[in-house]
Amino acid sequence: MAQSPPEHPSQHRGTNMPRVADFNEGVVLNSIRRSDGGRSRVELTAETGLSAQTVSNICRRLLDQGLILETGKQAVSFGKPRTMLELNPAGSYAIGVHIDPAVITYVLLDFTGTVVVDASHPTPAAQDPDSVLALMSEQIEALITRAPVDRARILGVGIASPGPVDVERGLVVDPPHLPNWHRVPLRDHLRDATGLPVLLDKDVIAGAVAELWAGGADGPSDFVFFYFGTGVGAGIVIDDVVVRGISSNAGDVGLLPVTSEEFGDHYRHPFRAFWETGSPHMLASEAVSLGVLPADTDLASPAAVVQAFNRLSALADEGQTGALDIIEKAARFAASAILTVTNMLDVGTVVIGGTTWEAVASHFLRVIQPIVSEGSISNQLHATTITGTALGADVAAIGAACLVLDNKFSPRPSTLKLGG
Repeated sequence: MAQSPPEHPSQHRGTNMPRVADFNEGVVLNSIRRSDGGRSRVELTAETGLSAQTVSNICRRLLDQGLILETGKQAVSFGKPRTMLELNPAGSYAIGVHIDPAVITYVLLDFTGTVVVDASHPTPAAQDPDSVLALMSEQIEALITRAPVDRARILGVGIASPGPVDVERGLVVDPPHLPNWHRVPLRDHLRDATGLPVLLDKDVIAGAVAELWAGGADGPSDFVFFYFGTGVGAGIVIDDVVVRGISSNAGDVGLLPVTSEEFGDHYRHPFRAFWETGSPHMLASEAVSLGVLPADTDLASPAAVVQAFNRLSALADEGQTGALDIIEKAARFAASAILTVTNMLDVGTVVIGGTTWEAVASHFLRVIQPIVSEGSISNQLHATTITGTALGADVAAIGAACLVLDNKFSPRPSTLKLGG
């Protein structure tokens, strides 16, 4: 008896009909979340393509769950005023933690992505990860105690960590600037310590999710988030979906070859440097070697590097020529990397943020925008906008909390596929 050929792993499996209701609910919530001033049921019907009865049923469930509110009436030309629907800030909460080698940041967000309470402390220099995890557990509990919220409404904790990470097993795998962090079971430790569900993701992925969830109602659906902190990275969003890669470690662009030869730096080889040459550690080291910063400048720890980098940035702000040269060269390197990525993906928006971004934002934006505008392959079809995040230095921590909200409420096509 002939056997059927084995199913190809990438072959579509069909639609899981019991999950359609969950998907449609996510579509409606997403439409309300992305609105400025709320949506009426009539507008939701038009925007989502769902029937009026389906939208009405979904809105009734969301109201019963306390996830949305009826916030007022909107007058229309014909007929009775429409009832507007908005997210209920107290509908759900999420905690976000960003582990940067220099500082650990904690936030608690409401359902609209607004920070309710936050905290931070320098990353301990202890070589024992267990002691750091114990401190993080204590800080999360302290944050919850401070917050004027119903703990039962806290959905979970999101962790943004330097990569690489093993998302499936919840492990942090040998980050370059966290010695002895070898396959640290971060997710399970914090889940057991707090009693809350925990999600782990890369810091650049979290930053991209932050821009989707908390970056404003009129944010783009396709963009690249460039992370500038102790390291550098990129998060990619296409059609409101974050691109994670097969191991959820997409975005490690630190070794992306960059050139600024055509932008004013004349090197013999066009790809003389990688983008990580523009990281705070490399810039501070260059400043010391060129005498822009004192020879005895402490660069022994990530926190010390950030302090040195901030001094370099302050000198650039004051117009010191040597400091400006270093910062502007790094900006040209960044422009080269951004051009490579935006030309490959054909996106029109780049958002930059991270723990050290604000110190150099004005210099970088002044240099990068004209270079990218001129060098974009699609510049006759659409503009490419370069902007700094509106979420501040805590963007990755905010994104970590948004991971929890996104995982719970965002509509995903994968929801509709049958399991294996």
